[in-house]
Amino acid sequence: EGAKLGAPPSPKPEGAQWADPLRVEDRVNWRADGEGELKPGYSQIFTISADGGAPRQRTFGRFDAQGPLAFTGDGQGLLFASDRAKDWERDPGEAEIYRLSLADGTLTALTHRVGPDYAPAVSPSGKQIAYLGYDNARHRGYENQLVYLMDADGQNARALTAGLDRSVDNAAWSGDGKSLIISYVDKGVTKVARLSLDGKITPVAEGLTGGGLDRPYSGGDYSLARDGTVAFTKGDPAHPAELAVTKGGAARVLTDLNADLLAAKTLGKVEALAVTSSYDKKPIGAWMVTPPGFDPAKKYPLILEIHGGPFSAYGPSFSTDDQLYAAAGYIVVYSNPRGSTSYGEAFANEIDRNYPSHDYDDLMSVVDAAIAKGSVDDKRLYVTGGSGGGALTAWIVGKTGRFAAAATQKPVINWASEVLTVDGYTGMARDWFGKMPWEDPQAYWARSPLSLVGNVVTPTLVVVGDHDLRTPPSEAEQYYQALQLRGVPTALVKVPGASHGGIAARPSQAAGKAAAILAWFERYKAPPAAK
Repeated sequence: EGAKLGAPPSPKPEGAQWADPLRVEDRVNWRADGEGELKPGYSQIFTISADGGAPRQRTFGRFDAQGPLAFTGDGQGLLFASDRAKDWERDPGEAEIYRLSLADGTLTALTHRVGPDYAPAVSPSGKQIAYLGYDNARHRGYENQLVYLMDADGQNARALTAGLDRSVDNAAWSGDGKSLIISYVDKGVTKVARLSLDGKITPVAEGLTGGGLDRPYSGGDYSLARDGTVAFTKGDPAHPAELAVTKGGAARVLTDLNADLLAAKTLGKVEALAVTSSYDKKPIGAWMVTPPGFDPAKKYPLILEIHGGPFSAYGPSFSTDDQLYAAAGYIVVYSNPRGSTSYGEAFANEIDRNYPSHDYDDLMSVVDAAIAKGSVDDKRLYVTGGSGGGALTAWIVGKTGRFAAAATQKPVINWASEVLTVDGYTGMARDWFGKMPWEDPQAYWARSPLSLVGNVVTPTLVVVGDHDLRTPPSEAEQYYQALQLRGVPTALVKVPGASHGGIAARPSQAAGKAAAILAWFERYKAPPAAK
């Protein structure tokens, strides 16, 4: 490819050890966190006989076909999602549901609107299609995913969950075709419910948790049997997810995968913490973890631990990081400040074009609420968080000197450089800022923690995976070197081979990262004196 852009390469002398050839890239989407540089090509649909044989390619062209796939009721077609517009690679928030005729390969678009439509599910009768999607015409930071229903030919499309004001993660048809089983997160708690075709919602199960262990993110999954039994991943702050089943009554837990491990451990207790924001008196969902053997008459150091996203949510879930911090003698508080999901679109979009902002006030209110409980040493306050929580950590130490030490993990530090180096650059600048960095540089700078680095006095550790493509190492390195230039105590921790999403994927590295943060906090017993 390099020869196409310049002079042809010189003939290679016999026996010469030449350098690798030039690498030329011209794709819009060319890398992804966790995958690195993407192999050339497009995702296409293939079919293979149930009896075996050669696979047969069914879709073609310079477009991606997205799963999950669904056969039409008559078995003569396949449903899938795809964005097949001319400039599709520059518009990540777009896709339509297509019907592929298995007889002649004809493609028919069944949806037609601005925004992504995906995950088609065909009713048992074959006459209706449920699917997920949202209207992206506003290009806001966050939109709820809704469940929609349409006829098999794409007619009479309507939203079924517009009144829920929660984002639905998936939907599956009941055996009789009269309802759907859906899951969604409500105030940090993942729930499964029955959704009737007139929009009525009836609870089925709650307390789902996901497979991530390091931090207490909401999550979880379920599967629906033909007889209506729902299998799901059930957990709580003291237990990672186990498999459970329910058929309308109390859930029955089928596994106890961590019995031997947990029997030998004393865990910190996790309880809800009542918080009201100092900014506008909104209630803020929060939890407090107390150390094993907690004595309310004693004073303990406190760690404020902040979730990423920023459009995501913590919940009453198991967390190795928080339990390790508690085991080391710290009270830990975590919360869902404005911008968090599962509290409605309006709450999430409090930070639309406005992040960081009053989420700072929410987080300080969480700390104040924990101190008011009476067992926190207010001279030994610490703060850490990852991704969006890393950005907020750096923002916090630029706003206040009340923390004895901080650890910003995989942060965004400079929004202009972030949106131009992130793997998902085609959507971040447009949806989170509305303008490009060169069109409104002040808006980018005003929301960048780097703009506040001149105020920082807090000793701050900087942590990042060296294969992170979501908040690239260059973000962390900017902050580390800025702190060094200012003479603020700092250190840079790089996790070898770790992507953004995979920074805690290897247990040894997850434990090592938490240990490094605790060691940093133990160095500093009080906030630095004012200069």
